[in-house]
Amino acid sequence: MSTELPTTFDPAEIEQRWYAHWEDQGLFRPDRPDAQPYTIVNPPPNVTGSLHIGHALDNTLQDIMIRYERLRGKDALWVVGTDHAGIATQMVVERQLEAKQDKRTNYSREDFVAKVWEWKEESGGTITRQLRRLGCSMDWSREQFTMDPHFSAAVTKTFVDLYNDGLIYRDKRLVNWDPKLKTAISDLEVETQDVKGSFWHFRYPLEDGVTLADGRDYIEVATTRPETMLADMALAVHPDDERYKSVVGKHVVLPITGRRVPIVADEHADPELGSGAVKITPGHDFNDFEVGKRAGFKPAEMLNMLDGEANVCQTADDLVPEEFLGLHRFKRDEVDGARELAVQRLKDSGHLIPHIAKTKKGEEQELDAEPRTIATPFGDRGGVVIEPWLTDQWYVDAEKLAVKPIEAVKNGEVEIVPKSWEKTFFNWMENIQPWCVSRQLWWGHRIPAWYDAEGKAYVALTEEEAQAQAGEGAALTRDEDVLDTWFSSALWPFATLGWPENPSPPAGEGGAPTGAEGEGAATLVAKHYPNNLLISGFDILFFWDARMMMMGQYSTGQNPWPKLYLHGLVRAADGQKMSKSKGNVVDPLGLIDQYGADALRFFMAAMESQGRDIKMDDKRIEGYRNFATKLWNATRFCQSNGIGASTSIAAPAATHAVNRWIIGEVVQTRQALDAALADLRFDAAANTIYHFVWDRFCDWYIELVKGNFDEETRAVAGWALDQILVMLHPFMPFITEELWSKQGDRADYPLITAKWVDPQAEVDAEAKAEIDWLIALTSAIRTAKNELGIAPGAKLEAFCPAPSALAKSVVEANAGAIERLARLTAIHFAEAPAGAAMQIAAGEDALVIPLEGVIDIEAEKTRLSKALEASAKEAKSLEGRLSNANFVERAKPEAVEKARADHAHHTAEVARLEAALARLG
Repeated sequence: MSTELPTTFDPAEIEQRWYAHWEDQGLFRPDRPDAQPYTIVNPPPNVTGSLHIGHALDNTLQDIMIRYERLRGKDALWVVGTDHAGIATQMVVERQLEAKQDKRTNYSREDFVAKVWEWKEESGGTITRQLRRLGCSMDWSREQFTMDPHFSAAVTKTFVDLYNDGLIYRDKRLVNWDPKLKTAISDLEVETQDVKGSFWHFRYPLEDGVTLADGRDYIEVATTRPETMLADMALAVHPDDERYKSVVGKHVVLPITGRRVPIVADEHADPELGSGAVKITPGHDFNDFEVGKRAGFKPAEMLNMLDGEANVCQTADDLVPEEFLGLHRFKRDEVDGARELAVQRLKDSGHLIPHIAKTKKGEEQELDAEPRTIATPFGDRGGVVIEPWLTDQWYVDAEKLAVKPIEAVKNGEVEIVPKSWEKTFFNWMENIQPWCVSRQLWWGHRIPAWYDAEGKAYVALTEEEAQAQAGEGAALTRDEDVLDTWFSSALWPFATLGWPENPSPPAGEGGAPTGAEGEGAATLVAKHYPNNLLISGFDILFFWDARMMMMGQYSTGQNPWPKLYLHGLVRAADGQKMSKSKGNVVDPLGLIDQYGADALRFFMAAMESQGRDIKMDDKRIEGYRNFATKLWNATRFCQSNGIGASTSIAAPAATHAVNRWIIGEVVQTRQALDAALADLRFDAAANTIYHFVWDRFCDWYIELVKGNFDEETRAVAGWALDQILVMLHPFMPFITEELWSKQGDRADYPLITAKWVDPQAEVDAEAKAEIDWLIALTSAIRTAKNELGIAPGAKLEAFCPAPSALAKSVVEANAGAIERLARLTAIHFAEAPAGAAMQIAAGEDALVIPLEGVIDIEAEKTRLSKALEASAKEAKSLEGRLSNANFVERAKPEAVEKARADHAHHTAEVARLEAALARLG
């Protein structure tokens, strides 16, 4: 027996109730020990994070696949957990201390880390609670954390193995240094901002009376960072630049420091840019670092002029004047820094070349520098300008680790979807640089390296093993650094399953995790690794996805998954990237509060088209809320007519054409849905089920069977509704589970773990032809009435002088439905009487509908002609504007978008009005 549904659909009430039920009953990971495994790992959000709209997209797509495969009977495991987020988490806790007039350095390392763990236990679950609100059916019984004991053991083992295989080493190289946080950071944590700055020009005197061909005894250089000249080590010119060929190998003497540096030939110098000569500071610029190496400077010989806070320190050659020492690199807190002092000293000594600009009146004006907008790197956490800084760090030999992932993509072992991302993947992987994996933090996986008094490193799993390597009596000091968060998250596909297999001690006591069914690590890894699919934003293709491929191959000898799906960004409604500074960030929880999680999820799926970004559109989300309401009301209608739950997975026996037709529609919808999800065409899958529910079932089937609810029809209608709930469940889990439960007493057979659609039936061609003809007739009548301004309820007659056999059988069998739906009192198989009429088509049949006395034909022709002329004129005008390159390139994007939409509207109107006039003859 069905339970009567409330009149109003209230998403909030059912979402909270059903999610708690699913989780409490362990339905996200039912006991299926013999089932085929299907595994997805969730990209672990930062433990400090909150759900943003990108998370909503990413997790919706994953949940669709997990729920779909669970319905198909698989042992569907969605691994969930959070990342310890070294920098972000340490900053959160440090800010809490600062709010209490306290600071990290007042504590020992161990005590501070203990405070971070306290914060994690109290406040670290925000995003996991929010994922539940979205409906994510993750295996919370095995929730992971990258600092869990078993995971930390996997990280340490991987580091030691890589070191022993010569794939991790310590080196002096340039890194992105955050002077506020005082740590190296990854490229992903660097944000480039346009900043108003200056471009200074200086004279570097040639040594020993050497001159250029034009007689000058200096070389002009230009820079946006004049303070770095304190550590310049060379001057570079292009080897083919005729102006400087005679001085290559000679020297210049730097102003301020008096350092003698060589002039080197290097293709980095662009003869067309400025003077064609470039000052080289290998210790403070990534390009210069490479030039310096090519010029023969070893990293250990490269000069460093800044300390960890970006204040000037003495260089190894002791040539930085005393007045610069201790100054910040540039002006800070209204206090001049090394940059300002360097410019002043160069100006005083006559080495500054002034910039000549013109005022608005055309008068020449002398400035110290040329004003410029400069792309400047900032740390996304610290918020200060990043400094390329030469330090000793730990590096992974990424070039060697990249070989197997490259081969895997090339030979098809790993498929990247969409395929267009392969080119980007290969370009990055084939030009990959050493990966800096050390960070100067306290929170994170501490590097398992110990140093003796001479600085020799001993890398081992434990301090005892390191001591054994160093020898008894050797005093060892552990490395202070921790590992880059991306290093540990690269192990996520297999370390979350308990790799390396270590069945004891039991979970919760520092050993490998166990599942809800008591699975040990060996069982989990063997069954669920490799995973089946990774869904990820394209923006972490290199920072996470590619590194998982490297570590998967290195640690397990297998690719972590056979398929990688990369989705786009969710953008603001105007197409702009969302950012807090623009004030256009959308809160997914606010959308859930307003429209329900199901509507937001369906929007994400329907708009996710491979290779394209998604534009936020509240109206579309509202539309999908209306879609859910329509299904709710259709179920209420079924209940009011005695239609309840089906008792069979297979389609019931049916004799009526309309019932045989809807069974065939279910068959086709299931086939199309399976094909779309196999190809990860989320938009096609969502649109398939949407149109089946709205168009075929609600708009046609229910209308066609109204008033004819015999036993067969009730059985077929209940079965078809059940199939809708099953097929829609991966996209809209909450409303479908609620309707499923209210359609019948089946508490022991919840929808979340029900069986996938299996009609065990074929499409009935005869029934399909009959009902499709009836639908075509009704649609054509309604469209024609709308075009000609005839009231929808007006009853008309039709004439079909040369009917097909199909037309005859449909009309004979469905006279009542034709009158009720198409509002045709009769269809005569004869010539139509003379007079005004309109023509419509249904399948291959042409029907004539007399209009005498229905409308004023001539007046209607006049109205349509005027409207046609106006729309044609507007369409032509818009076409001209859109074909103008100046308009398209220079107008605001929203203006161009509106012009395109208006052009499409008027073009469609022209076609509609022409068709209406044609109907009138």
